[in-house]
Amino acid sequence: MLQLAEPIASTSIFPYINQLISELGITGGDDAAVGYYAGIIESLFFVAQALTVLRWSRLSDRIGRKPVLVIGLSGACISILCFGLSTTFWSLVISRCMCGFLNGNVGVMKTMMGELTDSTNMAQAFALFPIVGSLGSFVGPLIGGALARPQDHWPALFANPFWGKYPLLSALRSGSLFVRPSTFHDTLSTKRRPRLTSATLGVSSGESLHQQSMAYTPLRSLLTPAIVVPIANYAMLAFLDISSKALFPLFLSTPTYLGGLGFSPSSIGSWLAFFGIMNGVFQALFFAKIVDRFGPKRLFCISVSCFAPIMVMFPIMTWLVNARGGVDHAVTFALLCQLVLMVAWDMAFGIVLMFVTASAPTNTVLGAINGLGQTSASTARAVGPALATSLFAVSKERNLLAGNAVYVVLIMLAGVLRWLGSQLPDEVQDRNE
Repeated sequence: MLQLAEPIASTSIFPYINQLISELGITGGDDAAVGYYAGIIESLFFVAQALTVLRWSRLSDRIGRKPVLVIGLSGACISILCFGLSTTFWSLVISRCMCGFLNGNVGVMKTMMGELTDSTNMAQAFALFPIVGSLGSFVGPLIGGALARPQDHWPALFANPFWGKYPLLSALRSGSLFVRPSTFHDTLSTKRRPRLTSATLGVSSGESLHQQSMAYTPLRSLLTPAIVVPIANYAMLAFLDISSKALFPLFLSTPTYLGGLGFSPSSIGSWLAFFGIMNGVFQALFFAKIVDRFGPKRLFCISVSCFAPIMVMFPIMTWLVNARGGVDHAVTFALLCQLVLMVAWDMAFGIVLMFVTASAPTNTVLGAINGLGQTSASTARAVGPALATSLFAVSKERNLLAGNAVYVVLIMLAGVLRWLGSQLPDEVQDRNE
């Protein structure tokens, strides 16, 4: 339930963010420029998170995981409600940044999972991350698409002018119900939390001093190849993933004359929800078995190789719409094929998280390692939506490579990720306590 909070909070805005930007009048009626501002709003959460997540993770190594999680969940709930009450572009910016600043939960939750597992059950445990992420990707867009502008869908229930003034509040208020602090046990026991007291420094055993010194290790000393390579893979994977996820609803909402499919927010929410269900069921039933069958490194390389076909499907669907005069069964089939490829691509996340967690030499620096990984991923996710949606807008406005320049650039970056994947260790190793 804790991991479910972030994907719901981040994906619930996807079905309507492009329409919202248009309604705010930021673009001056230029539909092709919507991508610029939508990318900024989608990126701000990750910019703010990148600036603070490492500090939250290192703090959890000292005071425990639970206090940090409670702060993050409370902050997410408040900031989501503020987003729903926003009526200007800058109020959207401030509330989105607030959500990122107060949310250090992602790195801490991965740390907790790492403390509860070893190499014998890590694949089964880390399969839960894409499963829960997929569930959030299902629930979030469904809430956003169904409950945005409720006065239009259910005028009898939402007749009060309040809902016309704040058309997003019902969707975001429902999403905030999933981000309440829950009852859970702290995986960092008090015995392993470092205390810099005179008694500790005077009588501690060698092992305690080693754990204490490791907990306060400078970050620079942790930047060894064994740690940097998995983190680099995670960052590049996060960049390409968030770029594709920002492009997907933008492509669906873009008018057909500009090369999109012209879907409504409710249709976009339904397609995103369908992907979430399909992805979650697949990861739950098959991820651990496939990892055992192929091995983590080989499966990672296979998964990331699916990104290029995912990108190729966008211009194929554009061509089909133009050739057939609209969205028909052929376009729908192409869209389904793209979603299947996205499911295969999503397996890479569970695998790379296993490598990042296993790279920590001891549990006392596990929070710092996951904080470094999440900082890198959040930075990549901050850049991804703005870059991808801006490239999309430029490609359409200037007709670069027939409007497909954005896909070519991302495919080239996917080749870099494929090379980085080849540098991962062959097996996931256990770490010392």
